[in-house]
Amino acid sequence: MPRSYPDRPYVGVGIVVFRDEMVLLVERSKPPIRHRWSIPGGAQEIGETVQQAALRELMEETSLEVDLIGLIDVVDGITRDDQSRVQFHYTLVDFAAEWRAGDAVAGDDVGVVRWVPLAELEGMGLWAETVRIIRRGQSMRIRS
Repeated sequence: MPRSYPDRPYVGVGIVVFRDEMVLLVERSKPPIRHRWSIPGGAQEIGETVQQAALRELMEETSLEVDLIGLIDVVDGITRDDQSRVQFHYTLVDFAAEWRAGDAVAGDDVGVVRWVPLAELEGMGLWAETVRIIRRGQSMRIRS
């Protein structure tokens, strides 16, 4: 199934990785959000759970090992073209995690990886839903 102009949504996974008072962001190198900052993640593959997909995508994109905290939320990512046709449609399942090991290195669909202080998050030009997800993950972290 083509990712652009699909006949049904793709399942995507995201993972909000915390390290001390920072969160890991990646700059995407492919559409639909090329050259934009986001959390690591990608498409779920057949036969894997959403948690397995999140951990695999994180490893492919950043080479990091993490401990999952839990599910943050499920988000609809729908992008329409100039004629209002659905160009991309993702159902995004986002998890929170704590960094365990490794140095963040850009790989796969990522151009740059960066640890961003949580206090500077709003200045990164992120999608409002991404900021909401990160803040929600941050509140899960505080309770755990």
